[in-house]
Amino acid sequence: MSLNPACPLLILLSAPSGGGKTTLCDLLLQTLPNITRAITSTTRSPRPGEQPGKDYYFFTPDDFARRVAAGEFVEHATVFGRSYGVLRSELLDKLRSGRDVLLNIDVQGAHTVRSRAQADPELKRALVSIFLTPPSLAMLEARLRKRNSDSEAEIQKRLAVARQELAQWNRFDYLLLSASKEEDLRKALAIVEVEKMRILRSQAPEF
Repeated sequence: MSLNPACPLLILLSAPSGGGKTTLCDLLLQTLPNITRAITSTTRSPRPGEQPGKDYYFFTPDDFARRVAAGEFVEHATVFGRSYGVLRSELLDKLRSGRDVLLNIDVQGAHTVRSRAQADPELKRALVSIFLTPPSLAMLEARLRKRNSDSEAEIQKRLAVARQELAQWNRFDYLLLSASKEEDLRKALAIVEVEKMRILRSQAPEF
C-alpha cells in the first residue's frame, strides 16, 4: 500500500494493557513501506532475544534520570516499577528523513506526548493519536487471561489501571474499537490515508 509521503506522520497508538496495540503496530509495519517504529527507552532489563537500539534503548536508572534532567525525552513515565521514555531526537530524526513514525505507547505517556507536541510545531503537525481498545472491560480481561503470562494479582492490577485509561478515550483523535486483526488493520490504514489528505499536510497542486 502506497500513501503520499509528502508530510510524514507521527502515529501515536495507545491502548490498555492487553488491548492489542503491539499486534496492530506489527501489522502496520508489515503493510506500509514508508513507516518505521519509534524506539522506546527503558530501565527494564532486556528480554530474551531483544537487541539494544533495535527493540529498545536500555538505560540504567541513573543514566535515564540524567537524560530526564537534560530534557532529552518528549515523554517519560514509570509503569509497573520501570521507567520508559521516548527521546525527542528519536522522533524528529526519523520524521525529518521523510519516514512516518509509529509510536507504541501507554495512555499515560500518550497524554504527555500530546501536551509536548502542542509546543513543538514539527511534532504538532505530524501527530495523529489513536486509542485502541476492546469494546468492553470484560473482553479486555479475557484477552489478559488468554495470554497466560500474568498472575491473578497482576491481572487485577492491570484491570484497575485499564479502568482509568479507558476513561481517557475521548482525548485522542480517533477511537478504534478492536475486532479482528484484519479489521483493526483496515481501520488503522483508513485513518492513515485520511490524515495524509488533510490540508495542513498536503502539497499545493500544480496549476
